[in-house]
Amino acid sequence: MLDLNLYKSEVKPTWCPGCGDFGILNAVKLALAELEIRPHEVLFVSGIGCGSKLPDYIHANGMTTLHGRALPVAQGAKLANPRMHVIVVTGDGDGYGIGGNHLLHAMRRNINITHIVENNMVYGLTKGQTSPTSPRGFVTKTTPHGSPEDPVNPLAMAIAAGAGFVARGFAGDPKYLARLIARAIMHPGYALVDVLQPCVIFNRINTAQWYRERVYHLDEEPEYNPADRDWAWRKAFEWGDRIPTGVFYEETGRLAYEESLATLLQEGPVATRTIAPLSQADEERLLAEFA
Repeated sequence: MLDLNLYKSEVKPTWCPGCGDFGILNAVKLALAELEIRPHEVLFVSGIGCGSKLPDYIHANGMTTLHGRALPVAQGAKLANPRMHVIVVTGDGDGYGIGGNHLLHAMRRNINITHIVENNMVYGLTKGQTSPTSPRGFVTKTTPHGSPEDPVNPLAMAIAAGAGFVARGFAGDPKYLARLIARAIMHPGYALVDVLQPCVIFNRINTAQWYRERVYHLDEEPEYNPADRDWAWRKAFEWGDRIPTGVFYEETGRLAYEESLATLLQEGPVATRTIAPLSQADEERLLAEFA
């Protein structure tokens, strides 16, 4: 196991005290250390939001993209250098809302990236509007009479859309969450880790204590079987007095997207190829094509 200090950033987090993002950050570092993935071997890609600041707070390669556009950028990076571990970090609004279309296609492609969604059921950075996962009746500044919409079920959506690895963790259980993240990183294909986390400012319902009274580990159940898609589907709808966390579904034997492009990548990762400069004649020929 590597030293956690390898991932220590000089940038101090600006998250609110008690924010669930601290637990997620700690879990990510622990997962990398246990897998012995060094900072130069991993790329974090994020969108816009409180949790999307994570690349700033960890010593590793990082890139912050536009709101909802982290997944296509991450897929491009993975195709350019399949040897790099690519981890996407988005919020529930970023990942399940504006980035929802990219999400569905990343799942069906099965590109080998890990997607961590920090799910606090509210738009925290923009001061507390409802998000795709906000429950019906949720009162905010923009829904003073309660949200009239049913929430997205990200786990059921992922299973239905073809995701090969679907898990849920809790920010208040960072050691178990680290295990889930490590398992997601090692999965050879798209992996979703939905993380339940409290927003101490704008979500006073789904607090850390509220979750601690309800969450349990799926792998402690006698009928635990993440290879059974039907079982995973049923468990994805369990919510209320008991909320399951753990790996819901894991598919084996399916090619990752980049493995299907072996012919195109047979010369090695694009990121490591030596590209010779164009000759003057080639430049003139290319310019003539667009004249």
